[in-house]
Parts: sequence; C-alpha cells; structure tokens
Amino acid sequence: MNILIAEPLAPAGIELFQSQPGWNVIVSNPKEYAQHLKDADALLVRSAVQVNQSVLEKAPKLRVIGRAGVGVDNVDLDAATQAGVLVMNTPGGNAISVAEHTLAMMLTMARHIPQANASTRAGKWEKKKFMGNELRGKTLGIVGLGSIGREVVKRARAFEMRIVAHDPYVTSTIAHDLGVELLDLPKLYAASDYLTLHVAATPETQGMLCREAFAQMKDGVRIVNCARGELVDEAALVEALASGKVADASLDVYSVEPPPAGFPLFAADGVLATPHIGGSTEEAQEIVGVRIAEQVVEYLTHGIAINAVNMPALSPDQYRVLGPYATLADRLGNFAAHIASGNPHTVRLHYFGKIADNATSLLRNAGLAGVLGRSTSHRANLINAMQIADQRGWEVVERHDKRSVHTDSIRIDVETDSGVTSVEGAVVLGKPRLLQVDGIYCEAALTGFLIVMKNQDVPGVIGHVGTVLGKNSINIANFSLGRREGTSEAVAIVSTDGLVPESVLAQLKENPAVKFARSVEFRA
Repeated sequence: MNILIAEPLAPAGIELFQSQPGWNVIVSNPKEYAQHLKDADALLVRSAVQVNQSVLEKAPKLRVIGRAGVGVDNVDLDAATQAGVLVMNTPGGNAISVAEHTLAMMLTMARHIPQANASTRAGKWEKKKFMGNELRGKTLGIVGLGSIGREVVKRARAFEMRIVAHDPYVTSTIAHDLGVELLDLPKLYAASDYLTLHVAATPETQGMLCREAFAQMKDGVRIVNCARGELVDEAALVEALASGKVADASLDVYSVEPPPAGFPLFAADGVLATPHIGGSTEEAQEIVGVRIAEQVVEYLTHGIAINAVNMPALSPDQYRVLGPYATLADRLGNFAAHIASGNPHTVRLHYFGKIADNATSLLRNAGLAGVLGRSTSHRANLINAMQIADQRGWEVVERHDKRSVHTDSIRIDVETDSGVTSVEGAVVLGKPRLLQVDGIYCEAALTGFLIVMKNQDVPGVIGHVGTVLGKNSINIANFSLGRREGTSEAVAIVSTDGLVPESVLAQLKENPAVKFARSVEFRA
C-alpha cells in the first residue's frame, strides 16, 4: 500500500501510517508530490493541492483522497467519483479552534483592539476614542448549528449573550437543549447585534449576505465570517460598511484566496481581516491529522468509509452489520450480469427482513457495481456505481420489505430488452450465498468459479455434465440443482476448481436438454 502525503500532516498521523505492516509512506510537498502519483493508493492533502481531473489521470491506482480538514473545495468531487476514488474529510476536527477564533473576532471588534494597539504603540493615549461595548446582553445570531456553530453557542453563553440561530436541519428539541431560539433568516437578521456564519457554501447559501439581507439588519450590526468567502456578497458588504448599516466586519475567508491586490474590502473602514487561520491551531492540526490517518487506514484495511463526501458513509457499527450484505449485493449483481441476456435498462433491488430497516444506499451501490463490472470499461465500485448507471440511463429502483417474515436477503432483478433475470441471496455464516435464480430455489456459494445451467429436468443431464467436465480435466467442487415446482424447468449451479472455457460450455449444450450454460467467476 502506497500512501502519498502531499502536504504537511501531524507527525502522529504519519506515524500511524508508518506503523501499518508493509505500507510505504511517501512524505512529499505540493511542488513534488505529482511524481509519486502513479503508484499511490491514497493521497493526503490539506488545502494547497488542487486535486483535479489531471491529477486523477496520473493516479490509476488511487483508491482514496483524505482531506485533513473540513472543506473539499480543492478536490474535484465529480472527477473523483467518476474515477471511483473515495473522498473523505474530517468535519468537526477544528471546530473548537474556529469557534474560539469567532469569539476572538467579536471581542476584537467590541473593544477596538487593533486600532487601540496601533495608537498606543504610536505614542498616543486615546482612552476616550476607544470606548468599547460589552458582549453581555447583546444578541448573537448564528447561521448554522453544526459542530462549529454549537461550539460558538457554548462560548457565547459564557459571555451572557442572547443567542438566536437559523438552521433548517436542526430540530426545535436540539435547539432547546442548546438554549438557542430558532428563527427564520429575516427575523434573525433583524434581531442580531452580532451575526456569525457557520454553513457550507452551497447554491442556497452562496451570497446569502447580500444587499437585501443587509437591509433587514439593525444599524450598526457586526458581522463575522469564518466559514466560506462565497457566503458574502463582498461588494454589498463594502456598501453596508460605508453607509453605517454594518459597523464592523471580521473576515477570515474571502471569495478569492488570497485576495487580489486592491481588494475593495481591505480599503473599507471597520474591516478586521485574517488570512484563513480560524482552524490553524496546533491542537486542531494534530486532531485532523490523526483523524484523517485513522479514517484512511480504516478504509484501506476494512472498507469502512467514515466521513465520506462522495459515497454513503457508515459508522463502524453500521458497517459491521451491512458490510457482509454489501459483498452479497456485489456478488449477486455480478452473477445476474453474467447470466442475463440483452442490454440492461432497469435494475431493481429488493431488501427483505431486518436489513430493510437500514439505510441501503451502500447496498444499492454495491449491487450496481456488481452488475456494471461485467460490461463497463470504467472501474465500477461503491463510489461511482450510481453515477455510471445514471450516465447509461438505467432506472434504479429500491424496495424495502421490512415486515416480511422472509429471511434477511437481497433480490436483484436485471431487466434488459430481452427479459428479466432475477437472483436472490443471503449471508450464511458471514459468507454470500445464492438462494434462487429466476424464482427457482438453487443454493450455492457465491465464490470462485461456477457454471450456471438452465435445463430440462430429465434423466442423463447430470451424467452428461460429469462426463464433459471429466473429459476436459475439470474437477467438480459442488453441484446444486433446483426445479420449478410443477414443471421440468430446472437450474443447475456447478462449482469448479477453475474457470470453464467457452469450448467446454459448447460441449455441455450439445445435450438437447441443456438450454443455457455460462461461466461465472468471482474474484477475491
């Protein structure tokens, strides 16, 4: 396993990688890392390295990108997903650092600290000029109650501030437990003496602090943005500062970083600016460095994707439950693709029993990856399977039968222009096992090499199979038969010690009772 560290990472995180037996850890830098991409299984970055299509094309073995931090703006998620590369980050790792920086910005504005410092160092003594304000009794409006927003709440409460917040994804119960009053944005803008942003940059939040928003605020409001520069219409903020609507603005992030020469906000009175250092503390960098290392190790060794941003993420406990069923879904999809005829246009996944109570996106992606793996030139996996299926115009349907007395199982139907192929399986003693083919009960392990036959259940078929395989020196490891009740329509699954070539399948089909014979191979 080759781990490429392209930017500075906490020493403890590097040591964790180095402690893995047989792993090769390459500690590089943003200028030189590209020469190591061709052999990299994992790429570790912070914010300087831009992981785009060009970078991904140079890394054919890459399985995971670990971002030591929250934002993934420097990673082309669409390109990574298309390439089947998992992207993960470390949300919350720097929450306390950013929250402390937010409070530091507020205190700095309230007490005019930069101006007072400059004046005093210049030999002046302007006590009256720098009369400040207490935070106590002021209303703090927080937009976004994620991990950082909640840490801000804890610290602002110590200053005896009234706290109001807006977050459409937080329930009133959680807000009550935090001691926060939830408001819609217009009411929050109107109530706030201080306003701080802690949301991601999305189409909904981009430019949310615009002229219309500032018009709804109190005169003399103070703004803090330690989240994303895209959240603020910077031209509108310049106007609001000039008019006095906004008394002060403290900014740690900008629409372009670093801001260009002549940046208008830097010429405006009342602006406190820092160079995106909200999460830059020794403690935060240690936390995110170790966390991203732990997550990458967990994914590469056990397949557990924690804090994934381009695939369904599961906790270790959830993965322990669903992981074996993801393997089952992948094997069933692969099996169905091998025996189906025609061009697929619809894949239906039906979950029975207790697993139907779970979020099944992981199982869906695994089943699709299995179906796609038979015919696509792309590397279809859990990350990109849904995207590839969508590009092909496939309809993907999930059905959950939670109340069924049916055993915990998965059925995959692959519908093509020639008909429907249906396979069902379960996890038995931790291993994926086939239960039915097109509604005919026929049990077999979904591993190794199989021959799938559809035949008439008449005398001589089993003997014919044994004779043909024996003549070709192919050993039979297991033989399973099933027949549709009330008919002579049968299915046979023959497990062999090696892949059976087409020439041998042709010999099997020389018996008129054998209507269909195909080989299936499951790779470890």
